[in-house]
Amino acid sequence: MVGKESKSTDDTIAVRISKVLADRIISGAIEPGARLRQDHIAEEFHTSHVPVREAFRRLEAQGLAIGEPRRGVRVAAFDLGEVREVAEMRAALEVLALRHAAPHLTAAILDLAEEATKAGDKSRDVRSWEEANRTFHRLILAPCGMPRLLATIDDLHAASARFLFAAWRSEWETRTDQDHRAILSALRQGNTESAAATLGRHVQWIGQKPVKTASGRTREAFTIVG
Repeated sequence: MVGKESKSTDDTIAVRISKVLADRIISGAIEPGARLRQDHIAEEFHTSHVPVREAFRRLEAQGLAIGEPRRGVRVAAFDLGEVREVAEMRAALEVLALRHAAPHLTAAILDLAEEATKAGDKSRDVRSWEEANRTFHRLILAPCGMPRLLATIDDLHAASARFLFAAWRSEWETRTDQDHRAILSALRQGNTESAAATLGRHVQWIGQKPVKTASGRTREAFTIVG
């Protein structure tokens, strides 16, 4: 019994550690390529190495960390190819979800989605914009009633957020999202195919921006702004 209770406690701590580290990685607080030091993390969370190792495994499964033989675990880097892969996956899966969701979208849901778009337009920082943007997509896709599909889309949105924060941690540019409005207009008119086509294009648009790294060097960052 004690062994089972101990494992349950370790699992709970591992989930908490992985969520905290994932948030830091996605937000850019821990940069791509950085080492995740087991001793330091165990000390921070006042725990043993067991749940930390499990947390690392969870991060690896999410594609946020990479384990290297005899070198430990580091934050996964990403390149233009990975950004394109996520964009294309989002386009395919979100269009699929929208086609199944469309018959169940009510005027009230579309009104909430419009409010989310307006909130995004008013955002003064990348975090609030990303939250509003994700809310819009969730609102119009959730009625598809396909939990596995939605869970996969959520993971892809987390990846998109990581790309976004890597490029826009500062100097956020306020934007007006005309694509969201076009999608809503088509859905209100019952034109699902037009809405789906606009959504597919929308999430595949990749922006490029030079950013400074912690070492002071400049690199090109690529991100999905949709």
